[in-house]
Amino acid sequence: MQMISRLQRFLVCSAVATLLLGLAAGAQERANISPRSDYSAVATKLESVIRQEMEDKQLPAFSIALIDGDQIVWAQGFGYQDPDKKIPATAHTVYRVGSVSKLFTDIGIMQMVEAGKINLDAPVSEYIPDIHPKSPFAQPITLRELMSHRSGLLREPPVGNYFDPTEPTLQATVRSMNSTELVYEPGTQSKYSNAGVAVVGYTLQELNHQSFPDYLKQAVLGPLGMNGSAFAPEPDLVRNLAKAYMWSYDGTKFPAPTFELGLAPAGCMYSTVTDLGQFLMVLFNGGRGPKGQVLKPETLEQMWTPQFAKPGQKAGFGIGFQVSQLDGHRVIGHGGAIYGFATEVVGMPEDKLGVVTVTTMDAANAVSNHVAREALLSMLALRSGKPLPTFETTKPVPTELARKLAGRYGEGDDAVDLFEREGTLHMLPVGGGFEAELRMLGDALVADGRLDENLETKIVPVDGGIRMGDKLLKRADLPPPAPALDQFAGLIGQYGWDHDVLYVFEKDGKLTLLIEWFEYDPLEPQSKDVFKLPEHGLYRGESAAFTRDASGRATEVKIGEVVFKRREETAGLEVHPAEPIAELRRQALAAKPPQENKTFRAPDLVDLTTVDPTIKLDIGYATTHNFLGTPVYTESKAFLQRPAAEALARAAQKLRPLGYGLLIHDAYRPWYVTKIFWDATPQDKKIFVADPQEGSRHNRGCAVDLTLYDLKTGTPVVMTGGYDQMSERSYAFYPGGTSLQRWHRALLRNALEAEGFNVYEFEWWHFDYKDWRQYPILNLTFEQLSHPRETAYRFEMHPLESYDN
Repeated sequence: MQMISRLQRFLVCSAVATLLLGLAAGAQERANISPRSDYSAVATKLESVIRQEMEDKQLPAFSIALIDGDQIVWAQGFGYQDPDKKIPATAHTVYRVGSVSKLFTDIGIMQMVEAGKINLDAPVSEYIPDIHPKSPFAQPITLRELMSHRSGLLREPPVGNYFDPTEPTLQATVRSMNSTELVYEPGTQSKYSNAGVAVVGYTLQELNHQSFPDYLKQAVLGPLGMNGSAFAPEPDLVRNLAKAYMWSYDGTKFPAPTFELGLAPAGCMYSTVTDLGQFLMVLFNGGRGPKGQVLKPETLEQMWTPQFAKPGQKAGFGIGFQVSQLDGHRVIGHGGAIYGFATEVVGMPEDKLGVVTVTTMDAANAVSNHVAREALLSMLALRSGKPLPTFETTKPVPTELARKLAGRYGEGDDAVDLFEREGTLHMLPVGGGFEAELRMLGDALVADGRLDENLETKIVPVDGGIRMGDKLLKRADLPPPAPALDQFAGLIGQYGWDHDVLYVFEKDGKLTLLIEWFEYDPLEPQSKDVFKLPEHGLYRGESAAFTRDASGRATEVKIGEVVFKRREETAGLEVHPAEPIAELRRQALAAKPPQENKTFRAPDLVDLTTVDPTIKLDIGYATTHNFLGTPVYTESKAFLQRPAAEALARAAQKLRPLGYGLLIHDAYRPWYVTKIFWDATPQDKKIFVADPQEGSRHNRGCAVDLTLYDLKTGTPVVMTGGYDQMSERSYAFYPGGTSLQRWHRALLRNALEAEGFNVYEFEWWHFDYKDWRQYPILNLTFEQLSHPRETAYRFEMHPLESYDN
């Protein structure tokens, strides 16, 4: 009976498990929309493209919807809506869609234009008289100018801007514009303005006596049939909201902030690819929604017409919509970028074909745009009965080639810098802009990264330079940078918020900004503390004004009218052990390192001061100058495995003619010292020290911490951050500081990497030798290494270990 009972329970459990798996599979299938039969090949092709892009660009989630006429013919999610909980992304995952929001705000205005309640060309002050930014111009601002980015307003308002996490009201955000001054005369120049569209949304709120989110839901989103969208973080939407991520050039990565912007009409909508697909279907249906007309066809046509355009111009800003061309077909739509999310909504109104793409990696709009373009081309091919276009796949640039190509090419406006970072090759225009990751397409290089995808413009290495498109850019032979100007010293640093750091640094003799994580902006001085931003960037026409304290150190910088406060320097790690170091040392020496079940090379540790006379020591762990505030090493010594020591000597010999020597801070570290560090460090700070159960590369005698010093003076070279500073300044690719500091940092890195070392991305001073995996964790004390005959040391082996001689 007992055996039968167990069998019955087993069968029941198996049946339940099978049912649950079936339900899960069915739920997943319902969460996506399978491709219509004629779109199967297109979906298969695009799925391959998306998966390749997600792998290459490390994207957590991606969703797509294809629209043909009045039907979503395929919609699917890839990756994870919540990577931690392994919740799959689907076609109904909720995303923040950033500036795509502007389309719906502008549609709200156009509905009122149709109703005769608003005149697009009347001064906006007729509708909201409490909004009056300063203007030296006679021309008033109109709604048409606001909606087509011709108002002349600043990009961001002083309050409620893209950086402001305080979530002020729309009214407070817009009224803060009264303290600002127009950058350009209204109607004369295109200047993208989030502040301008916030004014548009405030106009809707004031004229309809209803909060902006509520009004848009009732008047626009509901009639469009977008029941899974809103301009407020409604609980049902937030439950299904994808987790998004921030990143930076220097390796920082963290979860995206989720605060609401004060300028909600410009960028705070929540939606899904299927809801945005529904929107495109309404557009293709002449503005008619599920329950009636939302906008007239002639109104849509007006919105899809480039405003303030020259005769025959087919591309530019319409009313809300961005208008462009693809293979002779008109394309309308908008992109969106808000913390951690990158969205593209595009449609071809004459062809009634559209695509929605969105991903959860900050500023990865090049990827969402690229997939959308590939989708439109494939849909056009299917419609015309032509073979589907071939998707070109790029490959990483070999690390050796990336390092060989690093340098400056060209001059003037054409000048670019190529540089290698973590084994990848990148390009940055000397005049500023965004970095582009370069990859191989055949024998040529092309831009193919999160920020830029351009497979058309080929970059071909040639003797003495590179050929970019039809331009030959010769390699420039640059001398070491000059020291930065004294007047920059008090301005250089980091400003702003944790979620959006503004870097101010010196580059090529100019004070330069790195703003919104990714845009480099060289500044032109207007006075000692006021600088002009370039005409080609996000903040074109605006200024950067610094405020200094009595010592001459800047306390804040105002970009336009957004105030970025100086960020205080992060103090280095300080630990006050609960037990005396002598007792922790006694316990650590009595403990045993972890066992390693493999064959290693025989250890052969060499004193680094014996391999080259210019190698000097500054071993903080043998003094009180370390995070524990007390000596941990019993001697000021530095050892490495012989191949690593010989490689270090070769690097020192190459640096000597340049006037530099190597100053060693740490090298081989006995395992017991790693255990002291771990036992002495509180739990909340253990992320800064190695776990003795895993050991460290220092324990294997293949890691070295070092810097440069001047051979003539013996003075250590100033780098972008101090040794063991434990802040972002410590990162190997930290963008701040001065050109000379970064040049010295690169000189050290290049010298060591040429000899088989690799820098640790979070510590510019830490280098691991290429063969570190081939050596065991060691626990030899410095006394044993320094006085082998007196101590008669031997290598202590665990039963499962052996050394290969």
